[in-house]
Amino acid sequence: MNTLKETDFVRLYTFIQKKYGINLSKKKQLIEGRLNSTLFSMGFEDFGEYVEYILTQSTEKDIETLLNKLTTNYTYFMREKTHFDFFSNHILPALVKNKKDKVLSIWSAGCSTGQEPYTLSILIKEFLGKDAARWDTRILATDISQKVLLQAQRGVYPAESFKDMPKEWLRTYFTRVGNAEQYEATPELKANVIFRTFNLMDPIKFRIPFDVIFCRNVMIYFNQPTKDALINRFYHSTNPGGYLMIGLSETINKNSTEYKYVMPAIYRKL
Repeated sequence: MNTLKETDFVRLYTFIQKKYGINLSKKKQLIEGRLNSTLFSMGFEDFGEYVEYILTQSTEKDIETLLNKLTTNYTYFMREKTHFDFFSNHILPALVKNKKDKVLSIWSAGCSTGQEPYTLSILIKEFLGKDAARWDTRILATDISQKVLLQAQRGVYPAESFKDMPKEWLRTYFTRVGNAEQYEATPELKANVIFRTFNLMDPIKFRIPFDVIFCRNVMIYFNQPTKDALINRFYHSTNPGGYLMIGLSETINKNSTEYKYVMPAIYRKL
């Protein structure tokens, strides 16, 4: 197995952190283990050649392969159910009561393979019922990886991904794919989610601010200054009274944000 020289390691993790916010400064063994097969498949003899290529000649596809190898896109429907309960029981009733324009602006940032935005779409449809047609409920779902976004747009998932979802929802919003133990989101559900490529290190310049931003289990890869800067960008992209939800294992530096703590992993812009 090829080993990664310290100088090449520093060059690589510095590049990744500056461009994509991902902090791999303590992950030398992980990088070596996960990228050795990439070196072989691309015809490089050692990490030095590969790192030089990545920093000077790489394509978007090369970078995507690199990031996919070094990060984990593990998720499933209804993951961290506490957030979805709060969204259904507290946030949605208030938004529906107060929104005169009948537009819900919700962002799933770092949406991975799409289970989170599809879950949110189902919750909205269940809450609004027959009134759903009178509302613009499309959810923006972004990720840096085109690969996972293509999976999300396809909307096909194995049966185990639905282990925490009510069976009635599975029957209503998904159809079984042939004889396989897989299910595909209905066209109506797919149409309610807008998937886009977006790097969270970039300025946030979407057309309207958001009522709710979900960014869960994404910032585990970021160092504290990167997290603080991203939280600040989220804050300025949130409507007054809007919410930010992060992963249950994540925290926000309360001294560096204007968001107010509501409950674990849920914050609000007052």
